[in-house]
Amino acid sequence: MPYLYQDSKPRPAAHPGAARGTHSSGKGYEQLKQECLQRGVLFEDPDFPACKSSLFFSENPPIPFVWKRPGFWQHNEWLDVVIDDRLPTFKGRLVFLHSAELNEFWSALLEKAYAKLNGSYESLKGGSTIEAMEDFTGGIGEMYDVKVAPDNFYEILEKALKRCSMVGCSIDTSSAAESEARTPFGLVKGHAYSVTGIEEVSYRGRQVQLIRIRNPWGQVEWNVVLLCAGTYPWSPKLHHMNCLSGPGLWGINTSAGMKFEDFKEHFDKVEICNLTPDALEDSSAHKWEVTIHQGSWVRGATAGGCRNFLETFWTNPQIKLHLTEKDDGQDECTFIAALMQKDRRKLKKLGAEMLTIGYSIYESPGRDGHLGKDFFRYHPSKARSKTYINLREVSHRFKLPPGDYILIPTTFEPHQEADFFNRNLWPLHPTPSPQETEEEKQFRALFEQISGKVTPTELGLSYNKSFFLSSYYQTSGNGKLEFSEFKIFWEKMKKWISIFLQFDSDKSGSMSSYELRGALKAAGYQLNNYLLQLIVLRYSDEQFQIDFDDFLNCLIRLENASRVFQALSAKNKEFINLNIAEV
Repeated sequence: MPYLYQDSKPRPAAHPGAARGTHSSGKGYEQLKQECLQRGVLFEDPDFPACKSSLFFSENPPIPFVWKRPGFWQHNEWLDVVIDDRLPTFKGRLVFLHSAELNEFWSALLEKAYAKLNGSYESLKGGSTIEAMEDFTGGIGEMYDVKVAPDNFYEILEKALKRCSMVGCSIDTSSAAESEARTPFGLVKGHAYSVTGIEEVSYRGRQVQLIRIRNPWGQVEWNVVLLCAGTYPWSPKLHHMNCLSGPGLWGINTSAGMKFEDFKEHFDKVEICNLTPDALEDSSAHKWEVTIHQGSWVRGATAGGCRNFLETFWTNPQIKLHLTEKDDGQDECTFIAALMQKDRRKLKKLGAEMLTIGYSIYESPGRDGHLGKDFFRYHPSKARSKTYINLREVSHRFKLPPGDYILIPTTFEPHQEADFFNRNLWPLHPTPSPQETEEEKQFRALFEQISGKVTPTELGLSYNKSFFLSSYYQTSGNGKLEFSEFKIFWEKMKKWISIFLQFDSDKSGSMSSYELRGALKAAGYQLNNYLLQLIVLRYSDEQFQIDFDDFLNCLIRLENASRVFQALSAKNKEFINLNIAEV
């Protein structure tokens, strides 16, 4: 199978909104849907037909499947996978993934889309939790052997959950017969549990680290009664909430909590899926930054094998890393390096297997260009993947001093071809707020005197109805002024007061309507005669005078009108560009 060289320059992170269509017709979901509606037919997918080749690639189906109708990210790009709703059944029941409710089909349809993406249902065989979490979220995975986890494992899990990472855990099995076997403590081997919380709480005067675990199936419970003496009973069968205290307890309850030491004793593997910026929707400060590089190992050019093969190792792709984000209070940078081989499941039917892959990281000598054989002969690596292994992805967490580095992604043996992509992820630390000046401190104190006590409307009334803030500054959605909104308004107020005083020539507290054009121009508004006439009629009195309150009201209405006009103009521009593109 030929592999074309792919440039490994950094690429921007993909976004779900820019998903690439995968249907052979080149049409997206909406277009295919409209065609079916116009023809009055149900969609049948020619790319993934309802036949045995979509089920198995290496054998014939063991039972006669009947396809019935009930009555998504991969390799750094979001894919729009279009399927029909025909599902494989036997004797009227779904054969593969199904929900407990017989009339619920979303999970089976999701599985079908995933099977189509990988070529067949059989290609999904032998998958892992972390592989699915990555493909459905675009995140970067990490695996930990709990029995040899690092000393700061609790802190790693705590920070991962704060960054909205997905965390799963499981107990290893030694044979297929052990799968789903129940341990004496009520846990299920080979079963995928999810970790939903972690916190240190006070229990009868002692600090206890608890971890909250969810059993997705909810059929077998954690039975701590059988544990040896000295462990705290957080089992669903015992209740000690009155003895717990902590900073919020994050909704922990005894039906879900387990002592962290017990967790490390009874579980074998933890998988963390760190969500990248394109998958995160909240404005949390606990975010990640990611760099992405795509490439290929091509026989005779860039498939040099691992460091054991020095004569060809230097020919592998070389990826630059620039580390700057030091850990809080530390002199080193934490980052995750992940290397994934692409499309191996889809190529199973052609005889392809997972290659044994890994990587090494070297300190950059500070010069451009591809590093030659002699550099690797005399310079040891600063970090490397824990092992070379035949998994879809190899990832590991490292700590290195700030600086420039070179990552070398390789197969174990030289001359092995595949496409790959590398992602490097590090946490973004919130930038500390600059020190406030004395004037800013006084201004904040003024804000705090009124914040939470008055709404914008009430604040306006206290100034003789001098301004209407509700429609312009209420971005928080709670009807109260936020400090940032108040600060913006205050700066505008100072400018508008200065303008009014400039045009109130006799210091009478009002200005002539004939001066209004100049005053509005000073505030940034140039109006035609018709609008000016309307404003004078609305805000001037019988002596053609405009007082400060009315001047302020006028400016705020113009501000609001200007914002609405700009928003509509932007929408119209998009509409015009869209129509031009269609023509």
